[in-house]
Amino acid sequence: MAMGRRQKQGQGQIWLEAKTLAKGPSHPFYRRLNEVLERHGFDAFVEGLAAKFYAPRLGRPSLPPSVYFRLLLIGYFEGIDSERGIAWRVADSLALREFLGLALTDSTPDHSTISRSRRLLELEAHQEAFTWVLTVLAKEGVLRGKTLGIDATTLEANAALRSIVRRDTGENYDEFLRGLAKASGIETPTREDLARLDRKREKKGSNQDWQNPHDPDAKITKMKDGRTHLAHKAEHAVDMETGAVVAVTLQPADRGDTESLEATLEEAMAELSDVTEDSESGEALSDEVLAEIVADKGYHSNAVLVARAETGIRTYISEPKRGRRNWAAKAAEKAAVYANRRRIRGDRGKQLLRRRGELIERSFAHCYETGRMRRTHLRGHRNILKRLLVHVAGFNLGLMMREVFGIGKPRTLQGLRAALLRLVCAAYIAICDFLSLPWVFGPTIPSVSSSYCSMCAFSAE
Repeated sequence: MAMGRRQKQGQGQIWLEAKTLAKGPSHPFYRRLNEVLERHGFDAFVEGLAAKFYAPRLGRPSLPPSVYFRLLLIGYFEGIDSERGIAWRVADSLALREFLGLALTDSTPDHSTISRSRRLLELEAHQEAFTWVLTVLAKEGVLRGKTLGIDATTLEANAALRSIVRRDTGENYDEFLRGLAKASGIETPTREDLARLDRKREKKGSNQDWQNPHDPDAKITKMKDGRTHLAHKAEHAVDMETGAVVAVTLQPADRGDTESLEATLEEAMAELSDVTEDSESGEALSDEVLAEIVADKGYHSNAVLVARAETGIRTYISEPKRGRRNWAAKAAEKAAVYANRRRIRGDRGKQLLRRRGELIERSFAHCYETGRMRRTHLRGHRNILKRLLVHVAGFNLGLMMREVFGIGKPRTLQGLRAALLRLVCAAYIAICDFLSLPWVFGPTIPSVSSSYCSMCAFSAE
């Protein structure tokens, strides 16, 4: 075999035949995903709902809506947080070009084109695309809708704490501290004086007093890792039988769980109502839609339990330890709390609470950790929610792909190949040890008590 040499960069050719262009192998996951989308008429649906945002004939042709939504789905499946990163990834992959329907001679969308399409399409269009995915899930048997689990997490905002200003005067934090120092008698305060003065203040990070001028929707809150940051609150309503996310809402980070629950339940009911309007998907849902909710102790309150009892929804909400309570003139509250306590102590209640931590945290992990949406690159709730809806829709499509294809993410195939190699080597090692035959793949390392295969780093123990 002759040694090849890297060609030096020279002048590009003026004309190329199409048949001489390199063609990469199509990705099996994206090929199957395109088959599912085409079978259910995804392209025609999104083009129909986005038609009202475009001029009928005038103007330069823009990014097709079907390509735009596929680009945001790539952000979830490839774990890319920014639109600029999505544009770079698509330009670098022949398989993703095929998924988007782009020829080798077509230019890939720029990040500014993706951003402009997002600004052009209203939030309602993204909401309808999310509902369409839920309808497909119901047709495929991956949505039931009887029991929903509710939980929330924080998303780091694209805004810095050092940029906050006073709501009343517009002063930044440093100017505000200097004013306090001068009021206390320090004419020329140093950095040490300001730090000492700041440590003694109480409630110095109140959202009632401070806001970020670049993103007023971002609120000062404590993150999961203990840091204080400007953030948003994302809340999921998850089907407890299948793990599908029925509804997602984006709310202020300082809003309590008992307050944000109402908006999420209202959104979940609206989504399930839209799914039931389709005859085929409506038949696949449970006969009791939104009959039960499961939540942690942060959602436990008299008002929440009474409101759910009045609407006929059974609650399985963990009860915090509050000690002995006074139920004078609170008959309805007492009945609702005791009924919830009786349900969570039963076998079904314990099982649902265990599954709540499993299924809801799994959706958070896929969407915000491996999906890279823990930190947002957009500002404003409506703007962020557009990206978030399609991101969570990608998670739901991954559940359906796992049912019909066996794989929920394209990167899972890499792990499967390594796992298959380890399985083959494990079988080979077991046969060789049973027949007392020498290994061919790799030597036995004397310093290690277990046998070792150098081909796949598999240890017999």
